[in-house]
Amino acid sequence: MTPQPPDPSEPAFELIGISKEFPGTLANDRVDLAVRRGEIHALMGENGAGKSTLMSVLYGMLRPDAGTVKVDGREVSFASPGDAMAAGLGMAHQSFKLFDSLTVTENVVYGAEPRRYGFVDRAAARRRVAELVEAHGLAVDPDARVGDLPVGVRQRVEILKLLHRGARTLILDEPTAVLTPSEADALFGVLRSLTDAGRTVVLVTHKLREVLEGSDNVTVMRDGRVVARLRTADTTADEIAAAMTGRSVALDRVYETGAPGEEVLRVSGLTAAGVHDAELTVRAGEIVGIAGVAGNGQSELVEALAGLRQVDSGRVMLSGRDITHASAARRRVEGLAYVPEDRHAVGTAPAASVADNLAMGHHRTALSHKGVLPPKSVREHAVKLIERFGVKASSPGVAASALSGGNLQKLLIGREIAHDAPLLLVEQPTRGVDIGAVQNIHEQLIAYRDAGHAVLLVSAELSEVRGLADRILVMYEGRIVASYPKGEADERTLGLAMAGGVDSARPEAEAEPVVPASRTAPTARPEETAQTAQTEKGA
Repeated sequence: MTPQPPDPSEPAFELIGISKEFPGTLANDRVDLAVRRGEIHALMGENGAGKSTLMSVLYGMLRPDAGTVKVDGREVSFASPGDAMAAGLGMAHQSFKLFDSLTVTENVVYGAEPRRYGFVDRAAARRRVAELVEAHGLAVDPDARVGDLPVGVRQRVEILKLLHRGARTLILDEPTAVLTPSEADALFGVLRSLTDAGRTVVLVTHKLREVLEGSDNVTVMRDGRVVARLRTADTTADEIAAAMTGRSVALDRVYETGAPGEEVLRVSGLTAAGVHDAELTVRAGEIVGIAGVAGNGQSELVEALAGLRQVDSGRVMLSGRDITHASAARRRVEGLAYVPEDRHAVGTAPAASVADNLAMGHHRTALSHKGVLPPKSVREHAVKLIERFGVKASSPGVAASALSGGNLQKLLIGREIAHDAPLLLVEQPTRGVDIGAVQNIHEQLIAYRDAGHAVLLVSAELSEVRGLADRILVMYEGRIVASYPKGEADERTLGLAMAGGVDSARPEAEAEPVVPASRTAPTARPEETAQTAQTEKGA
């Protein structure tokens, strides 16, 4: 029997009275949510508010303790995500579900491969992916190996997977967490074209600017309940932030310049895979920010400084000591702390407890007694950091994998700041973190700087770099191409530099700011020029 087409007057889906409880936590408390067809609906709330749990119920990953789920007007009971996909739902998770060793095409069609004579039709699969890329302007090479792609491009592969499976409702969990502003704008253009064609998009996100510019309606959750239903055109960032946190929050704050002291880090002529002739310094009491379109060498530079990438030439000096070829462990002993971009694969051990994760790196020093790691000391250390950094965990003994992405990030930030190291390397410090936690992390980084430490910050959020950094460096095609003092570069100027608008052969010491916007002729916005650069690089 052929299924009846959806009634256009019915909502795309409805969640009625949904409750879901975990040991010690009521994640969803009688939640109602209805989303119309053809809209971009933002679901917002702080980490632990219940957003991801609610979407996991909708997508068949969790069974509700109470309540009803309707899709296209019909009551459903999904036993698995496969059932949800068959009903026209698709979900892209914050942590990518991709095979690094396979190509884009192989990842997109995996589990839903076109076949001919019983065998996978590779030519048809590639044509299908190429058609989706062309139709939606996603600028992805179907033949590229996913493991070689920057994180911003991998997000597009996740979207392609949903489109290939014909999802009518797309649930995107923090879809722009790994994207630059230009990539985020391009993604919202894609999403709007999808809703114009009748599809529905649900955004689980923290980013107010994108919600205000790209969504139609907003539902705000706090402590497992819906606390606000807002029409985007009629609300403000302050109203949404207040609903999320229950208090007034300072948005996009620009902090005062620090008081730089002695040089802590000096990088001279550093060349490694993805990095060319890098020159930079960071002093005590200073935050130096690095901006750039994803895939232009920022992560590779930090990996080389952290000891995770081989240095081909050049020198790295930390507090006057040469650590160019030192191991990662030796660099920590010499005074380097590191918050990596990927908190799941690099920054933490998800299967280990929260307490054990917070002890990592401390086990050789503060927590160790004659080579023994007393469990009591580990727990006390964890309790102290959990409270200091506002990590929401039911107990120090719970697995780190049980934490939300934002709480795992707070765990990672707190652990590394607690080392009190002279130099902190930090990548994407607030990726996937809620508004209240962003403010807390920013204040922690400023306090760390003001205590006399040096911080090298890499962030895809230009407002974050501009707000925190005392100096801003721009990377393009693996080179540091420009350096700006605090307050001397707006987002347009930075966008032009990120798109290659300066001489990319000059090191930091010689790089001059690009010409201010008032003296330039181009009319393109920075996000457009940055996106052009990303596209020209084959992203």
